[in-house]
Amino acid sequence: MDPAGEVGERIADWYAAGHRDLPWRREGFGAWGILVSEFMLQQTPVARVIPRLAEWLERWPAPAALAAVPSGEAVRAWDRLGYPRRALALHGAAVAITERHGGVVPADVDALLALPGVGPYTARAVAAFAYGMRVPVVDVNTRRVLARAVIGDGDAGPANARRDHALMASALPTDPDRARLVNAGAMELGQTVCVARAPRCEACPLAAVCAWRRAGSPAYDGPLAPRQKRYEGSDRQVRGRILHELRGSDIPVSADAVAALWPDAVQCERALTSLLRDGLVVLVEDRGDEQNGYTLPE
Repeated sequence: MDPAGEVGERIADWYAAGHRDLPWRREGFGAWGILVSEFMLQQTPVARVIPRLAEWLERWPAPAALAAVPSGEAVRAWDRLGYPRRALALHGAAVAITERHGGVVPADVDALLALPGVGPYTARAVAAFAYGMRVPVVDVNTRRVLARAVIGDGDAGPANARRDHALMASALPTDPDRARLVNAGAMELGQTVCVARAPRCEACPLAAVCAWRRAGSPAYDGPLAPRQKRYEGSDRQVRGRILHELRGSDIPVSADAVAALWPDAVQCERALTSLLRDGLVVLVEDRGDEQNGYTLPE
């Protein structure tokens, strides 16, 4: 068996023997729930996603339910999950699923990719985990596991979809059920054992076949993926503060009230302008004697 195939089989056995109990892994958790969870899990910790996901699916148990409300309601319900453009994209995906697919999340990767906000990872995750399709699902954790175990590098470096998908595909068993275990297991292994710093190699099911470990775990000196910028003091923080104010108000928030949310007037205006450009905030004009205000989209 080739090295990637052996790695895949070991991951499948390890994952099948036990893993974290997460809602989207449970039997009967449908394609819509998996799609919503994948949107929420983008750059957001699992612990923050679980309660918000439950609330979301209770309120909007199907794409048509979300599509029937204004997009601003999705932004409001997103609350503090971060990167609120995901809420608008998810609302757009719900509308597209309702209009193009009869309210049923499609199984085909290309059809999924055509939905707003759905990229290569999310499309393949839904196809694999909701519909059992044998397609490679690659996230940052999967990339790290494969880079170490198969290639022998301590870090995966910058993402390269064609290369990464081909490598993961080579690790997938031909049986779709086993392939699903490998897709889920590689992510789980990267999240819990083969972590970026201080990996727990002694507890790893790949220890005996890991190319990186066999080479003595050499330090990685190749190119690195770009790091996320600091949140504190960033435009992202200002955007979040403005959206928090708008979520808590049933009427438009005045321009003066928005300006008072942040001490740097130039940065506040820049953040507000970006929110307007992204469609996350709407300017309300013609309010008689009152000044213009801002609200979530309708």
